[in-house]
Amino acid sequence: MSEIKKVAIVGAGAMGILYAHQFQNANFKTYLAANGNRLLKLKNTPFSFNGQSYLFDTIDLDNPLTRVDLVMVAVKFDKLDEIIPLLEGIIHENTLIISILNGLDSEYEIAKVYGLDRILFTTTVGMDAVRVDNIINCKNYGKLLIGELKNDTISEKVKRIQSALEKAKIAYEIPLDMQKELWWKFMVNVGMNQTSAVLRATYGVFQRDEGVRKLMENLMKEVIDLSVYEGVNLEYESDLKKRWYNVLYKLDPDGKTSMLQDVEAKRKTEVDIFAGKVLKLAREHNYSAKYNEIFYDIIKGIEKSY
Repeated sequence: MSEIKKVAIVGAGAMGILYAHQFQNANFKTYLAANGNRLLKLKNTPFSFNGQSYLFDTIDLDNPLTRVDLVMVAVKFDKLDEIIPLLEGIIHENTLIISILNGLDSEYEIAKVYGLDRILFTTTVGMDAVRVDNIINCKNYGKLLIGELKNDTISEKVKRIQSALEKAKIAYEIPLDMQKELWWKFMVNVGMNQTSAVLRATYGVFQRDEGVRKLMENLMKEVIDLSVYEGVNLEYESDLKKRWYNVLYKLDPDGKTSMLQDVEAKRKTEVDIFAGKVLKLAREHNYSAKYNEIFYDIIKGIEKSY
């Protein structure tokens, strides 16, 4: 089992820098990988994470000169197709690839090119990192949920990533049922991110306002219903009321979801992999997802107003 020593982060948003600084602090050889104008912006540009300055080495994905043991993909989903073919130059036969993208599909898109045998399924929970320019502030680091789709036994791939995460002091959990975890995070994103983007609401608004939480729950319930059709079987009381609210009330009240940050910066949002995915699944199961249909139209309208 080869040790992970070199790590490349593809995507220098709040989440990418959150993990890049943890790996670098633990003396992993840590790179930010990009190309073109993105690479030019990253070169010789320090980041501030919670007041501490970091300058990361870079890899030019168009002309890579090194290969790494772990690739963490942290771009927006609409950039994934562009990034996938560029990963070939930085991986070797034992490189692991993990994706911390939102949604249900990124691992499968990467696997179409590189195969599932080098991929671990990953999602994140409990982070409240916010990036403004090159300044990132984060009160809660949360944790990675990572593993094979089923983890009744721990595979060699998972053992490799475990060792690296422990060395980097990155909090993680290996769930028995990773498929359900991916759907749980999908439920959270569909409800929380979309409501926050439309209402311009920080986490504190959700913590204080019952009406806002009700709107969020209506979006989430549609995901719960669809999860039953898909054989994943999320539950309203345990997965939403108990588990999600246990996370929500620990988040920084001034923190913002990634979709709210996108709207404020007038960037393209991830509505297609949230409400758009819900509507696709709803059509397949002849299910009416009326709340997500409304939010899809509203958020698309917000994007057109930029």
